[in-house]
Amino acid sequence: MNKIKAWLEQTIYKDYDIKIASSDASFRKYYRLTLEEKSVLLMDSSLEIDSLKPFIDVTSKLSCVGVNVPIILEKNLVDGFLIISDFGDTHYLDVLNEDDFKELYKKAMLEIIKMQKSNVDFLPIYDKEFLHFEMDLMSEWYLKLKLELTLNATQIKLIQKSLNAISDVVLTQPQDVFVHRDFHSRNIMITPLKETGVIDYQDAMNGAITYDLVSLLKDCYIEFNRSDIEELALAFRDKKGLKTSDKEFLKWFDFMGLQRHIKVLG
Repeated sequence: MNKIKAWLEQTIYKDYDIKIASSDASFRKYYRLTLEEKSVLLMDSSLEIDSLKPFIDVTSKLSCVGVNVPIILEKNLVDGFLIISDFGDTHYLDVLNEDDFKELYKKAMLEIIKMQKSNVDFLPIYDKEFLHFEMDLMSEWYLKLKLELTLNATQIKLIQKSLNAISDVVLTQPQDVFVHRDFHSRNIMITPLKETGVIDYQDAMNGAITYDLVSLLKDCYIEFNRSDIEELALAFRDKKGLKTSDKEFLKWFDFMGLQRHIKVLG
């Protein structure tokens, strides 16, 4: 904290009050800086400084295609600090309910469509090898370590065959689009201006067209009726102008969901 305060003394935010805002699943912490009605966030990435450049790069690319991402106001790349605009504390998860989820999801799907217009040449590719790297976490961490199972050769072969079938279907759908990788209800904000704000995208990759749609609609934190989810998924297809049948698109969507949730299980 002393290093943060020393740096703030060199910025226009030196007179702002500082208090903890949140911490995420990584080593980042967030502080809210306030002065009267003004509010900004300080991102403390001092424990993982290497994550700042990807965050800055992806922020720039997404901003260029109109995605509502935080504005970077100040940088301290030596110590690992950024000051960014403040989207507030209201996540999608805080407000989603049976009455408004379709409207909110449609707004979020528009952000996915915008994200998928961004440049992905600089991003790592979500290829077959990486799809399997993620799914293999399930066998290692869930089956072996959590459940303490010892798999025989037949079981190992069956799992490998099943995972291979999943990745084959995932790779038949359109690729080469921006993938946020964690586009769910805890990473989508409703800003003080009632806009949809997107955060936590620094681990983005170049991959399949349904990945972020799956993160949104097959959310680990909240669930709605399957018929409504299918309706929203097909609305996304139509908005994207994809010329594919309901059956094929939902197959892409569901197999992508299998890949993602097997990874999450791991």
